[in-house]
Amino acid sequence: MSRRTATRALLGCLPGLVAVPVLALSARSAESSAGAPFDRPAPVTHRAPRPHIVPRSVWLGTAARRQPPPRYDDKVVAVFLHHTDSPSNYDCRDAPEIIRRLYAGQTGARNWDDIGYNFLVDRCGTIYEGRAGGIDRAVTGAHTQGFNHRTAGIAAIGTFTAGVPVPRAMLDAIAALAAWKLGLADIDPRARVRLVSSNSLSRYQAGTPVTLPVLAGHNAGFMTSCPGAALTARLPEIREQAARLQGRTTLVWPIGTP
Repeated sequence: MSRRTATRALLGCLPGLVAVPVLALSARSAESSAGAPFDRPAPVTHRAPRPHIVPRSVWLGTAARRQPPPRYDDKVVAVFLHHTDSPSNYDCRDAPEIIRRLYAGQTGARNWDDIGYNFLVDRCGTIYEGRAGGIDRAVTGAHTQGFNHRTAGIAAIGTFTAGVPVPRAMLDAIAALAAWKLGLADIDPRARVRLVSSNSLSRYQAGTPVTLPVLAGHNAGFMTSCPGAALTARLPEIREQAARLQGRTTLVWPIGTP
């Protein structure tokens, strides 16, 4: 492995070469959600079964660093898809070690309080819990500058630039995970949702309301090529599969969510 590749494997998908200032996504410096208006709870009619998710204790082991308590939002209304920008030809038995290296890079070189992604998925379709705070809860992540609140970050382990095959098992797992997580708030994965940028280092000035796909690529909210052209091209397919898993036929548009 080259020195450059090794560095990528440690840090994961960089949010662009605006670099050092952009790396302040930790809970210590993540954007505050205080005072943001939340919707009243509505009856949930489209749920999907929760897929098997490997707890973070499996990959973290004794490597845990001291960190502040998790932060939470009221619910998850959107999902951002990432790739880790690390080698793709790994043995799936090594996925825990790969995640541990990502964690070490993000909490070390980037000085984050925890791994930024809420979940990670390997090429064999195994889903891993990422950021601490509870699989079922709306944990505020550190994955998409300006849009970490009320969203979840799912990282595909590997590099999925143009022409790189995306394993079927990985796509199925991402769809199942998104269907379940969004279904907790009865959100249609095929819809669009209004989010408000909380950081001017995103694609949009802080305070700007933006309508984005409910299931979006990292590059929808930040200036980056992540999650890679190959994975981005599969987003429509993932959205449709996730909607089917929720038992949906008619498209529901939750535009207007703060």
